[in-house]
Amino acid sequence: MEVISNSSNIKRFRVNALGVNTLEAENTRKKMKKMKAFHIPDLYKSSIIGGIKESRRLQDKLKKDYTPTVLDYGAVKFLISRHFGFCYGVENAVEIAYRTIEENADKRIFLLSEMIHNPDVNADLLSRGVKFIMDTAGNQLIAWSELTSEDVVIVPAFGTTVEIQNRLSEIGINAYQYDTTCPFVEKVWNRATAIGQKDYTIVVHGKPTHEETRATFSHSKENAPTIVVKNMAQTIELAKYITGEKPAEQFYEEFAGQFSEGFNVTKDLQRIGVVNQTTMLASDTQGIADYLKQIMIQQYNIEGSDVTAYFADTRDTLCYATNDNQSATYGLLKENADLAIVAGGYNSSNTSHLVELCEQKLPTYFISSADKILSDNLISHFDLHEKVEKITKDFIPSKEQVTIMLTCGASCPDAVVESILLRLHSFFPEAEPIVV
Repeated sequence: MEVISNSSNIKRFRVNALGVNTLEAENTRKKMKKMKAFHIPDLYKSSIIGGIKESRRLQDKLKKDYTPTVLDYGAVKFLISRHFGFCYGVENAVEIAYRTIEENADKRIFLLSEMIHNPDVNADLLSRGVKFIMDTAGNQLIAWSELTSEDVVIVPAFGTTVEIQNRLSEIGINAYQYDTTCPFVEKVWNRATAIGQKDYTIVVHGKPTHEETRATFSHSKENAPTIVVKNMAQTIELAKYITGEKPAEQFYEEFAGQFSEGFNVTKDLQRIGVVNQTTMLASDTQGIADYLKQIMIQQYNIEGSDVTAYFADTRDTLCYATNDNQSATYGLLKENADLAIVAGGYNSSNTSHLVELCEQKLPTYFISSADKILSDNLISHFDLHEKVEKITKDFIPSKEQVTIMLTCGASCPDAVVESILLRLHSFFPEAEPIVV
């Protein structure tokens, strides 16, 4: 096997294609270096993938080289994304959850909902006796009345709403004792609080039904009028209420369920600031912020720095891992390949955006595990657009050397990526063996 990570024939991708604040991202990385290493269960680890990551870390300590790692086995070649897999927030959540189980063997343990959007991790937690209080959409699976003050409740990495925190407190459960909320989600809450206290209305770019967006919306509306926009199309419609192109009364029907109580469309859109669900596509958030900023400039005939009177300088609130993974995917797509495999939970927002990027260039198969690769000519994969699993025939082309791009989301274990790699490699009997 030949491992290539910085060969001359692979162009370095150093430009930040996402248009985000690189200085802030670099500062975040430095902070991460000072934080502790996590204890992750062995079932999620991989000697192959772990070795690749450590090799790249040593070669590129500043994490500025987004070219893929190349694993060339002759008949099949894999292009492995520079950044993928468990991020800081996920490792933090996994460690807390498993430590909680270990330390509370004599108690009932609950998760508010899925801890992270990965089926393997959630299935293992369920097998250890953990029960989910709600599903990912917020539907109740276990009534609050069934919980007691003696029970343990783990808050998932997405965080939770102020209303649920209060409900747990009423039961006598400390919502912060086993809280796995990602620090980068809390960073968004803090940013929203800061600009809200300066009398700006908060515009949240996110998926309205996603656990993280629901939590961010809940915390944001404590300090300021808040509205959620899910994409640029909704943002364009929101702008029409800023400019007066649409009657104010129509707003409440069009954005039903996406604005805070008492929202005054005439008053509350005069000063705004944009934050985001941390796993959104960075270029989309940047585009939404730029568009709304330009609308405010035109609406109020603003010149120079006066824009801050109407539009808050929120900078980027995307988490470092989402930023790195998306940048690495852009770097991956600079190369040529026959197909791409993206692994992760089908309800994972950050993973779905990697799929969207790959789909723009080549056949892309979104799978949750190696079990979805049914044979050398059949694959069961998730269609993001139709929201269903499909089976595709002859997904591997017949040619002298097949090149496969491989990456995964921030909540996908290395062990899953390894099993996919091994499964695909097994379809090429003439390929050079994988040496661990």
